[in-house]
Amino acid sequence: MYLSWNEKTITDFSAENVEAMYEQGYVFTRIGKGVMHQTRSARIDLSKFELSSENRRILKKVESLELIVHSIPYQKYEPQIGKIAKNFYDARQADFSANKAKELITEQSVTNHNRFLEFRTGDTHRGYCIAFETNILFHYCYPFYDFESKDFGLGMMLKAILWAKKNAKRYFYLGSLQRPNDTYKLQFSGLEWFDGKEWQTDSAKAKKVLIQS
Repeated sequence: MYLSWNEKTITDFSAENVEAMYEQGYVFTRIGKGVMHQTRSARIDLSKFELSSENRRILKKVESLELIVHSIPYQKYEPQIGKIAKNFYDARQADFSANKAKELITEQSVTNHNRFLEFRTGDTHRGYCIAFETNILFHYCYPFYDFESKDFGLGMMLKAILWAKKNAKRYFYLGSLQRPNDTYKLQFSGLEWFDGKEWQTDSAKAKKVLIQS
């Protein structure tokens, strides 16, 4: 079950309103247009983000990986993209169909998301992520790729973090902290997490909460 303390459906999609909702711990969902859940959201204050030695090690393993940011609706959608998404989330026992992936990427009347990230090496497509962007924030929402390679998913995320920092975003949202295996999100400098009332910076406290989940 996804951790959600509250649900709201917005009709005001202005950047100012959406950013205010994110500041209160809400994030966009894939449930329906305008549906946002308040959760134990995690984000990086990019003004405080610096690459660690471990981050650099991961990036070295994916140094040939290129990130291309597309707008949604994405005009070059192919069924293989949905198949990769379904297989990826099936392996993680998450409900994410090929049709849902197609909706989120191509149907503006349905999706809450406005960016589709493509990761490739040369002409080889290696991974994707459905995301949301405003002038001040970038939410890395639903990543997926079609093969298992140690640290590859983290490499994709780091490429996106660096892109967001280069493009003058203030915050990079990582999703929520809800399961013990979410502790990997605590490694980033500048990390903040929403405790239900306010944003915290104590990663040790967050780790304790996750381990007890």
